[in-house]
Amino acid sequence: MQAWHVHENGEPGEVMRLADVERPTPGDGQVLLKVRAANINFPDALMCRGHYQVRPPLPFTPGVEICGETEDGRRVLANPALPYGGLAEYTVADAAAVLPAPEALDDAEAAALHIGYQTGWFALHRRARLEAGETLLVHAAAGGVGSAAVQLGKAAGATVIGVVGGAGKAAVARELGCDVVVDRRTEDVVAAVKEATGGRGADVIYDPVGGEAYTQSTKVVAFEGRIVVVGFASGSIPSPALNHALVKNYSILGLHWGLYNTRNPKLVLRCHEQLTELATRGAIKPLVSERVPLGGAAGAVQRVADGVTTGRVVVIPGPAEGGAV
Repeated sequence: MQAWHVHENGEPGEVMRLADVERPTPGDGQVLLKVRAANINFPDALMCRGHYQVRPPLPFTPGVEICGETEDGRRVLANPALPYGGLAEYTVADAAAVLPAPEALDDAEAAALHIGYQTGWFALHRRARLEAGETLLVHAAAGGVGSAAVQLGKAAGATVIGVVGGAGKAAVARELGCDVVVDRRTEDVVAAVKEATGGRGADVIYDPVGGEAYTQSTKVVAFEGRIVVVGFASGSIPSPALNHALVKNYSILGLHWGLYNTRNPKLVLRCHEQLTELATRGAIKPLVSERVPLGGAAGAVQRVADGVTTGRVVVIPGPAEGGAV
């Protein structure tokens, strides 16, 4: 089979190499999966660079989220067991964590439903307790993680403000359903959000960016508002001023979705059931902006790393050697 390997850390476009390798052998409690579609996530780029909290041994195959097919033909969602990531024709995953793929979504859409939407659901509902009628501010609203939060916020009955970088991404954010879109490249984010909320600010702020975006969040968070920190795509990790949180009476919440897989896996299953129901009635649908063949995976990971993509970029492997599993 073919699989992408990273033999040394660096930029994805430089260190990812496509190789002919043996199919991985499942360990105890694991299953072999044929990869039908692999969604690219920012952590894939960070792992290539050696900057992610999870550092698989070299060489490894990137790809932390797939729609796959079991040996008995079931279509499933899974997080591959590294170092055998999803940017390959076959991978392995822990059997206990495999989830049924929603019938309402095709392979590429299903591959993009898992991590980003689970992260959004846990952040908005489990951590921030978002309520209908509240205002939700989403940074990087046209990106993979942000676009999921926008759709989940709208499904929950919130008014959604999306912050993006550039006119093209602003158009995508509007199509996703944002009630207000702020282009940080041409507008003053703080002034625009205050104007849109009548000076009140946002009840919940979803921040996968960090850096300046977090600073802006502290200036526009409402009384008893909640800032949910889900990542640092900007590369800058802020140092919160706790005296500011005290005098403005807001909460700073961290969200590391992966912990729920070990600390409370029943919640992950419950979340998937709710996401499946939302997808079935059309309330959410992953925005897949690109579908690329396996051979284009390195360039696709690099584009995600560079922040020039919108929605989700999904790799679709060709027929594996020997046919279907």
